[in-house]
Amino acid sequence: MTTHENNNLPPKTCSIERLVTMPEDVTKVIAGKKTATRRNGRYADVGEIMELEGHQFVVNNVYRQSLGELTDEHAQHEGFESVEAYKNAILSYHPGMPWLPHMQVWVHEFSPVKG
Repeated sequence: MTTHENNNLPPKTCSIERLVTMPEDVTKVIAGKKTATRRNGRYADVGEIMELEGHQFVVNNVYRQSLGELTDEHAQHEGFESVEAYKNAILSYHPGMPWLPHMQVWVHEFSPVKG
């Protein structure tokens, strides 16, 4: 995993306000149990600030990854115990969506703003 400069990335496909929206995910982020999220599109630039219920988080890294590259450690950064738990959750959110190991997603890693 490498940090990418924003000028090497394609344009965002959505806004940072839509990066983490599910209430259970917001709770995990605020509690420090979720430090990354994967999306089909790019929702944030490195250095951009996400605000959730009055808490601020800075995006530290944005990069592409295939679903087949996911490890249990990646799933834990998503707030799940294992890849299998993460996969089951994602498929429950998106009924009918196939889980394809070659499918590319955008990883957004973030941490609390120190202040």
